[in-house]
Order: sequence, then C-alpha cells, then structure tokens
Amino acid sequence: MARAALSCLIEPGDRVAGRWVREYGPEVVAWDLTRSQKQPPYAEGRRVGSPRARERARDPGRELERIQRAGGRFVCPGDSEWPTQLDDLGDARPLGLWVRGRPDLRLWALRSVAVVGARACTEYGSHVAATLSAALARAGWIVASGAAYGIDAAAHRGALAAQGATLGVLACGVDRAYPSGNAELIDRLAQQGLLVAELPLGEHPTRSRFIMRNRVLAALTRGTVVVEAALRSGSLSTARQARDLGRITMGVPGPVTSAVSAGVHELLRTGAEVVTEAAQVVELVGRIGADLAPAHRVPLTPRDRLPRGAVQVLEVLPGRGTVDSTWIARESGTERDEALGRLYELLSLGFVERQGDRWRLSTPPAEHPIRW
Repeated sequence: MARAALSCLIEPGDRVAGRWVREYGPEVVAWDLTRSQKQPPYAEGRRVGSPRARERARDPGRELERIQRAGGRFVCPGDSEWPTQLDDLGDARPLGLWVRGRPDLRLWALRSVAVVGARACTEYGSHVAATLSAALARAGWIVASGAAYGIDAAAHRGALAAQGATLGVLACGVDRAYPSGNAELIDRLAQQGLLVAELPLGEHPTRSRFIMRNRVLAALTRGTVVVEAALRSGSLSTARQARDLGRITMGVPGPVTSAVSAGVHELLRTGAEVVTEAAQVVELVGRIGADLAPAHRVPLTPRDRLPRGAVQVLEVLPGRGTVDSTWIARESGTERDEALGRLYELLSLGFVERQGDRWRLSTPPAEHPIRW
C-alpha cells in the first residue's frame, strides 16, 4: 500500500526519493509525504508531487482497486513476481510496477531481449526489427520494447506474428493507449502479452518519463538490440544504460549513408556487438557454450576441391581457343609430364576437353558436384 501511494506521488527514477525509501522504509516515507502535517526533516524542504498526485497518494487502496478492475496488478519488491534484476538500478529502482496481462513478469523477464530503435524508421529497419523479433520469438525468447511507433511497433508485431511472447514497457499508465495510433497493438499486448509501467492508471507520458522508462527496459532484459537510431535518439539511452548495468548491448548495422543508422554505427564503434540475425543475439544473451550461432561457411565449388597442382594447370588455360601440353607446362611452371597428368585429371572431372594434341576449357565450364 505504501509503495502504491508513493508511485502516485514520486516521479520514476527519482534517486533522492529512492534513497529516502531505502533509508527509512516505504511506510515511513509514504506517511510523512501524504499524512504528516509537517515536512519530514530528511526532505530538506523539498516538495514532492503536484496537489493532484498528493490527493491520489492519500488513497492507494482506490488505485489498487482500479488496476484490479482493469485486469492488472501492482508488483513491488519482495513479491514473488518481482524481477530482481531491477534491483541493479539502486536508488533509481522502481517503487513498484503496474502490470496488465496474465503471464508472470519475473519468469518472462528472465528470458527477454529488448528490441528498440527509431520511431521514424525506414522500411529496411521495420523489416529487420520484425523478422529479428519473429525469429527470437520462435527461439523461445520474449521480445520487450516500448510500444512506440517505428521499430518498437515492428518488434512487437513481429513477435506476435510468430505466435510468440512480447512485453511492452510504457511511459504512461497501462490503461492508456499511447501513441493512439498503436491502440490496437497495445490492446493485443495486454491480451496476449504483458504491459508494464511505473506510473498508476491514467497517467500521461512526458519527455522525462520516456527517458526514465528506458532504464526499466534496459534493466529488465538480458540484452538490448538497437535496429535503427539517429545520433540523437532515445533508444541509444536504453543501450547505454544496458551497458552501464552490465547487460549485452547490440546493434544492427545499416547503410552508411543513412542518418537513421548513424547512432547505431556510433554505438558499434564504442563497443556494442554487431548482430544481423536472431541466432547471433541468442548466442550473446543465452547460455555460454550452449546457444552458439551456426557458423556461416562459403559453399565449396568443384574448383575449390581440386589439388593445388591441378588448379595451377587449369588457371593457365585461355578462355578461348586451344593450346598444346608443352605451352601449358611452360606457362604453369611444371614439367611436361606432370602437366599432362594434371590435364587428364581435369579431363576426367569435366574441366577440360582434348582436341587432337591440343587442350581447351570445357564449354560451359563444369559446375557439377565432384564425387571423389
């Protein structure tokens, strides 16, 4: 009850108020800020919250009833559903989280990856975010993002399209559809996934609340992938906070001519991991030695399988016309008998043809698999 009251009164990420709660306990601080007629001495004259916020904080029971009627709940430190990785935020740790959705938040967060990026993304960025998130979902990972336009929405939709799990961290109350253009998507997140916010029902987003929301997204997940971001981008703050918290930070490179990818490229220059597919993300955030991405190997061609001496002879044959074995031996730097032996090897494999005493490349060159 005390933490619910304080979440109505204190802005997300307030380290000073977080220190009060740590030192004096949430019950004492809630009483001092909402009921006491005197200013608490540790506040040092600082006023907390607007008159409306102070009025709401005086009746936390009503706020808890409202979230229950909305099909949600309030989760705070000490609850079995509380994701303990949020404790890494120290005094900036959320006082509690307002949650909509049936799944267990702690269990989902244990295997989650944040996929974030630009709101004004390109078609390339939207495609990458959707396909990456769909592949992560099929691999059993929960995709977390901020439910905003652009990369966030593409990430959520990609996970949902793969019948996967996805989690939205909001900068407003979990009953508000912001942005309004994503109202249908946010409703699907509440029905099929999870919606999480530090702010109680009815609260609206602000610029500072978006920035503070990013720290929760960074701390809650195992790693953060930035798909597209300009040099000034809120998604970069998510990645930086993830890095500061010891989480894995990753970036998907884009065209070097694209301003929307300039921030990602700068992030990669400062130590973030390059990823281009979901398997590489899973390798970084998954179990060490067990979730390795498959190695990409260049497919071998028939020419790649040839012995070095045969390649040496084959390379001197002209593209057109015929030559004799003496010329081939001289140009390849081999003895005539060795060159002749190599030519017969190449003939049996279909690389060359003999015309009388002269030799030429097969037309077309052999591309069939060699069976040794």
